[in-house]
Amino acid sequence: MVRAALWLLAMVGEGNVFTKAQLREAFPDVAQIDRRLRDLRDHGWRIDTSRDDASLRQQEQRFVTRGADVWIPGKSKAPKHKGSLTAVQRAKILHDDNFLCRSCGIGAGEAYEDGGGIELSKLNAARRKVLLPGESELSEYQLVTECKRCGTGGGPDREVDLDAFLELVETLSPMERRLFEKWIAADQRTFSPIEKVWGIYRTLPRESRDAVGEAIDDMND
Repeated sequence: MVRAALWLLAMVGEGNVFTKAQLREAFPDVAQIDRRLRDLRDHGWRIDTSRDDASLRQQEQRFVTRGADVWIPGKSKAPKHKGSLTAVQRAKILHDDNFLCRSCGIGAGEAYEDGGGIELSKLNAARRKVLLPGESELSEYQLVTECKRCGTGGGPDREVDLDAFLELVETLSPMERRLFEKWIAADQRTFSPIEKVWGIYRTLPRESRDAVGEAIDDMND
């Protein structure tokens, strides 16, 4: 990270554009140099990508302004994670996610339907590590709504690979993508009768599944 900071100052200069190829060429011996460069942002360095500046191409970045002198002892310590959100920030995250747990789909204050007594959901903002599309070595933590149960069971560092997900979307037929687009717009989907039946069937013990299969055979005779 320190070497990347000094390279930006000496070879790029504030306000100038550089490419990922130039960065990797400058540091052929450093694995994941893109990530080391990204770490500078936690120390106040501003490095824009095409997501921040529409004039940049995907492979370009702009060194906007320098931050802390990370090469000075004591300056390069990793900053504390911004784990404490204000009430306003937390409310915005829950509002943006329609007050739904983005892991299991339960709403705020709803009861879990698992037959294990009455337990009402409690929603909070959780971290989710995201591998950015088109940025094979870059990731960031984004905030998402998650219920207490999912947060406890799944851990805080579950990772999402957006490129891999988008590849799955591309395998859908045009009709399936249009349907998926409608689900995105509504931020929900309804299950068809056969999907509901299948979901219940999958939870049955082996003996009951066999009984269902035999009953359907009789219905079809």
